[in-house]
Amino acid sequence: MPRRKIDGCPIAGALQLLGDKWTMLLVRDLCAGPKRTTELLEDLYPISSRTLMGRLKEMEKDQLILRNNYGGLPRRVEYELTDRGRRLMPLLDALMRAGQVLECNDCEDRKQQLGYYCEFCPLRDGERPIIRENFMEDPGLIREPERAPLRRGKDDPIVLL
Repeated sequence: MPRRKIDGCPIAGALQLLGDKWTMLLVRDLCAGPKRTTELLEDLYPISSRTLMGRLKEMEKDQLILRNNYGGLPRRVEYELTDRGRRLMPLLDALMRAGQVLECNDCEDRKQQLGYYCEFCPLRDGERPIIRENFMEDPGLIREPERAPLRRGKDDPIVLL
């Protein structure tokens, strides 16, 4: 399901699908189960409601999430990951491990700031997060790119007569 064409590269396509930082944070918060819009707004502070609704619409269009409208007053809408959205879980795990190795943040920082761990945090179950020191050097994660065929050099634009 191509979204928009850039250069045909799967990496470029995946980055377009992910869009911005909020997409993976929404995947992180929806991995535990369906959530209402107000819960997502609270969990993703400081996201604005306009930004949240825009990302949710884009993710629904990309078939990453499912919007369940239960109707009634007040209106009750929940969002949940689709099977396609769940395919982003290994990427979320890789981002968490990279953040740990690069010492970007600590799970305890979120706990102190917001009072609870995120849905994806291994500390929710009482275990310490696993930090793999060799994450970036793990040969299973790094694949040697295929070499493109050598192009023929362009002709010199100056023509001698």
